[in-house]
Amino acid sequence: MHYTPSGICAKDIEFEVENDVIKGVKFVGGCDGTHKGLNALIIGMNVDEAINRLKGITCGPRSTSCPDQLACALEAYKKHTA
Repeated sequence: MHYTPSGICAKDIEFEVENDVIKGVKFVGGCDGTHKGLNALIIGMNVDEAINRLKGITCGPRSTSCPDQLACALEAYKKHTA
């Protein structure tokens, strides 16, 4: 699934979920190392757990961050599949 984030450097978030478990995440644009680390940490995590852990994380003066936008993407996925 693709998600267009807002308020971060990345221009797109691509992710795969199977049986409510995150199989992979790819950010297009932004900080490559941070995105690879985030991906490595959440692979195998339940979607709701990831949302709970990532939602509300900020980046400096911004009111959002790459983890927060990933949580938003996962929330959109949940709404789409409900």
